[in-house]
Amino acid sequence: MEDIYKEIVRIQEEGGVAALASILWVKGSTPRSAGSKMLLRSDGTILGSVGGGCAEAEVWQAAREVMETGIAKVFKFDMTGRDSTPDGLICGGIMEVYLEPIISQPALHLFGAGHIAFYTSKLAKTVGFKVVVVDERPAYASKEKFPEADVVLAEEFDIALPKLKINKNSYIVIACRGHELDQMVLEWAVKTEARYIGMIGSKKKVKTVFENLKEKGIPSERLERVHAPVGLEIYSETPEEIAVSIVAELIKVRRQPGTADKSHQSHGAISSSVHD
Repeated sequence: MEDIYKEIVRIQEEGGVAALASILWVKGSTPRSAGSKMLLRSDGTILGSVGGGCAEAEVWQAAREVMETGIAKVFKFDMTGRDSTPDGLICGGIMEVYLEPIISQPALHLFGAGHIAFYTSKLAKTVGFKVVVVDERPAYASKEKFPEADVVLAEEFDIALPKLKINKNSYIVIACRGHELDQMVLEWAVKTEARYIGMIGSKKKVKTVFENLKEKGIPSERLERVHAPVGLEIYSETPEEIAVSIVAELIKVRRQPGTADKSHQSHGAISSSVHD
């Protein structure tokens, strides 16, 4: 079972998604006993077993639902009356399987530690994001100013950027103290697999930065990923209001159907049944 738990840690570190199936109870001639576990990855591969060919195809179908919704469920699989499989397993009986989503916590990387980052960090932490703040100014990027942040880096961006681990469950918001720094960070960001990239600024600034990056060879399709100006349009003006619009957009992207993170939805077990 140790390998399954190590794989769960790996998937979470890489921002992936999976489902863990655990047999709760069995009745009759089921091929595996209560307590058996199987990890189902999003690419269709598995680790462990809850019953070989007798039930695993159906467990996989149920796991897809759990990975999609992020909500744990208890499924009942009725295999009564099935014939034996080619590998000799006798299919029969009933088993209940608990399927729980394996999801990594979304991480928000804030570049720039000014007023907007100050309020965005607090709001993002409140709604469940891990928060990383990066700024080259120690007077701005400090744990005293951002006590809720998980990581605060007061380093030059060209030093800090290579240290950051960005995956499919990473969110990036760029709000540096100048256009040149914004452009530097954006050039790096669009080459990552971050789920969300946003940059603050006027339409004129955004156009200028995009044109500069295109001249440097950044493909247009990479820039199309960028939310700029950042945030939902709520006619915000103050740093507090802009932070609300940014975090609202993060939530919108996070909760879109098919996204990897649903971790703040209820994980209470919901029963369902699967029969022949």
